[in-house]
Amino acid sequence: MENLQKFYINGEWVDPLSDATMAVLNPATEQQIGTVALGNAADVDRAVAAANAAFKGFSQTSKEERLALLKKVKAITEARFEDLAQAMRMEMGAPITMSREAQADAAIGHLDGFIAALEEFAERQTLANGDIMIREAIGVCGLITPWNWPMNQITLKVLPALATGCCCVLKPSEHTPVSAMIYAEILHEASYPAGVFNLVNGEGPVVGAALSRHPNIQMMSFTGSTRAGTAVTRDAADTVKRVTLELGGKSPNLVFADCDLEERVTASVAECMYNTGQSCDAPTRLLVERSCYDEVLQIARQAAADTVVGNPEDEGEHIGPLFDQIQFDRVQAMIRVGIDEGATLLAGGLGKPDGHETGWFVKPTIFSDVSNDMRIAREEIFGPVLVIIPFEDETDAISIANDTPYGLAAYLQTGNADRAERVAGKLRAGAVHINGGGFEYGSPFGGYKQSGNGREGGIMGLEDYLETKTLHGLG
Repeated sequence: MENLQKFYINGEWVDPLSDATMAVLNPATEQQIGTVALGNAADVDRAVAAANAAFKGFSQTSKEERLALLKKVKAITEARFEDLAQAMRMEMGAPITMSREAQADAAIGHLDGFIAALEEFAERQTLANGDIMIREAIGVCGLITPWNWPMNQITLKVLPALATGCCCVLKPSEHTPVSAMIYAEILHEASYPAGVFNLVNGEGPVVGAALSRHPNIQMMSFTGSTRAGTAVTRDAADTVKRVTLELGGKSPNLVFADCDLEERVTASVAECMYNTGQSCDAPTRLLVERSCYDEVLQIARQAAADTVVGNPEDEGEHIGPLFDQIQFDRVQAMIRVGIDEGATLLAGGLGKPDGHETGWFVKPTIFSDVSNDMRIAREEIFGPVLVIIPFEDETDAISIANDTPYGLAAYLQTGNADRAERVAGKLRAGAVHINGGGFEYGSPFGGYKQSGNGREGGIMGLEDYLETKTLHGLG
C-alpha cells in the first residue's frame, strides 16, 4: 500500500511533484483504507517524457516479442488474482464472489482476448492494387479509467496499447487506486522496458486535462460520464489527437409476452442490480408489452424482494454498497425525483436497507407506470434503480427504446427468433443482448450516439491504437 503515495514513471515508483493527497475509503464501512497521492501537470509532463523516450524502441518490437510479454503478464496476473479481487472488494465495495467472478476475472479474460486478436492480426498486407499497407503504433497514449469496473477498463486500454507497440500514461480513478497500483506492479514484474507503461493518479480536471492537452500524446482513451468525455474531447482538439470514448447509457430491455416471463424478468432485474447498478450498460429501462404488464410487475416486485444487500466480505450473490457518499446522495435524489414525478414505487425507495446503517447501501428500487419523458427514464442514475415502461406493440417498443441520447447497449427478451433478429436490427445500440446472451471477451464493446465512439476489445480494440501507412511502388 506504500506505493499509493507514489507514481509509477519510467520503470520506478517515484515521489510525486505535487503534495496533494486524498483518503481512500471502504464504502461498506466508511473507514479509510489508504491515502493516494494526487498529481499535477508537472507529474504528467514527467510521465509523458518517459513514455515518449521509450516509444522509439518499443514501437519497433516484433509482434512475437509483444506476445511473449503479454503471456508473462498473464502468468503474473493469475498469481496476483486474489490481490486484485480483494482490492476491488475494499475500494469499491464489490462483493467478493462477484469481485472474483467478474471484476478480477476481466484482467484475465480481456488479456486472453487481446492475445488471440494479436496472434490473428496482420500488421502488413498487400492490397489488390499492389500497394502495401502497414499498421503501426500510433504513439504515446493517455488512458483515463473509471471506478466502477477498475480492472475491466484498465485492461481494455492498457493491454491494446502494449500489444500494438504503443507507450502509455494511465490515470485510473483516484477513488479506486489500489487495484491500479497492483496492476502496475504486475506490469513491472513482467519486465516491460522503462517508460512503456506509466501511472499517475489524480483528479480529472487536473491530471486528465493535462493528458488530454499534452502535445506529445497522440491518442486519448476515456471511459466515464458523457459530461467528462466531452471535456476530454475539447481539451484534445487543439492538438488534433485521436480520441476514443466509452460513456454513459440508459439501456432499454424489451420484454415481449412470448418469452418465458418468470425466467427472463427475474434475470432482467438481477442484471439491472448487478454491481449495485453501477454499470454504464445496465438494463435500467424495462419496456414491457402491455398484454403481460401486470404479470411482469408481480415478477419484478418479487425479484426485487429476493435481491439481498450484504457485506462485500461475505461469499454469495448479494449486492454491495454504492461506492461513495456522493453517489449515494445522487441515487437518493433520483429516487425522490421518481416519487415526485408520480411514478409508482413498486419496490425499495428512500433510505438504507435494514441492518445497514453504516456504509453507502441502498434499497433495490423499482418504479412502475413510468413514461419515457420522466427524468428517471432519461437520466443515468447509476444505482440499483429500475424503471418499468409499458409499450403497445413492436413498433412502439422500438420507438421508446431508441428515444434516448444514449446507445451503449440494449436487451431483448422474446421467444420468437424472427422477432429477435428483426427488432435487434432496429435498435440503435452497440450491443444487443438477446434472452440473456452475455458479453464475451474478445468481442467489440462501445456505443452509438452520446454513449461514445470507438470500440474496445478484440481486434477492433487494437485498431484504435494503430496508424495506417501505405507504401507505393514496392508491389
